[in-house]
Amino acid sequence: MNVVYNSERYAIFAYPVQQGFELVDKAGSRSLFVHGSVAIDLRAAIDSIPDAERDEESIDSLLDDYCVGAASPIVFH
Repeated sequence: MNVVYNSERYAIFAYPVQQGFELVDKAGSRSLFVHGSVAIDLRAAIDSIPDAERDEESIDSLLDDYCVGAASPIVFH
């Protein structure tokens, strides 16, 4: 597991063996694991943000779109 992005609201962890990413919504206490074509699409979406506009706000906004309705609550046991 590698931390590839970390902001006040979100973190992205890469799992190279599974070829996936875990998106963690810190504010919403939710997470979403994506792999395969969805992980490829996420990477492409982040890479498509122009360098001059690629900041915490733009990446967090993109992650909002990915997590809405799909992320699961984080449950502590």
